Amino acid sequence: MRDRRTRDDVHVRAADHRPDPRPDSADDGFADVWHTDVTFMPRPPMGSILRAVSLPVSGGDTNWADSQLAYDSLAAPVLEMVDQLTAVHDGTREFGYYLAQRRGGRGNVWEGETVTRLDPVEHPVIRVHPETGRKGIFGNPGFTSHIAGVSDAESPAILDLLYAHLTKPEHVIRHRWRAGDVAMWDNRSTAHYANRDYGSAHRVMHRITLRGDRPTGPAR
Repeated sequence: MRDRRTRDDVHVRAADHRPDPRPDSADDGFADVWHTDVTFMPRPPMGSILRAVSLPVSGGDTNWADSQLAYDSLAAPVLEMVDQLTAVHDGTREFGYYLAQRRGGRGNVWEGETVTRLDPVEHPVIRVHPETGRKGIFGNPGFTSHIAGVSDAESPAILDLLYAHLTKPEHVIRHRWRAGDVAMWDNRSTAHYANRDYGSAHRVMHRITLRGDRPTGPAR
C-alpha cells in the first residue's frame, strides 16, 4: 500500500520470496497474478505511475488488459447478467501479511489515515468509468474473493469466465521494460500482471498511485 513502492516487484528474490526479517527492508511481494491496484479499499486509486529503476538482463515484462474492450466483446446474455453483480474485494489475500508481520501491526498510511486492518469491501463487477461512461470488468483474481449474493459454486464459475475473457490475447498488451521507462495507466479500466520469469535477479520499480473515487456500476 506504500505510494513509493510497488507490488509490481521491489527487490524481490524469485527463488526465495519469504518475508525479509529486517523491518525496514523492501517488500518481497510479487505481482504475478492479474490484478487492479488496491481494489480492496473503498476508493481504489484512479491510476498508477511506474518507473523502472533496475532490471534483470531478461524477463520481468508487464502485461496490461483492457477491461473495457473485454466488456464490449462479451456476449449479450452474459452482459445482462454481469451488469447486475457485486463482488467482494479482500486485501488480506495479498496484503494481510504485510500489515500483520512486516509492519509489526503498526499499519500503513492510505489517503492520510493509518490502516491497521483490511476489512472486505464491495464493488460492482462492472465499473462505469466516471469520465467516459464506458463499462469495464472490475473484478480481478488478486483481490476479488467472491461475488455477493450467489452460491459458492456459482461465484468461482462466473469469475473464472470473466477472467479468462479479460486476459484473452486480443485484450492484452505487453511492455518490455528498459531502465528509466515510465508507464502510467488508468486503474479504472485496466488490470495488469508482472511476469516472474527472471530467476534470482532483482527487479526494482518505483510506483506512485493517484487518488481515486468510489467505483459505481451500471444503473439497474
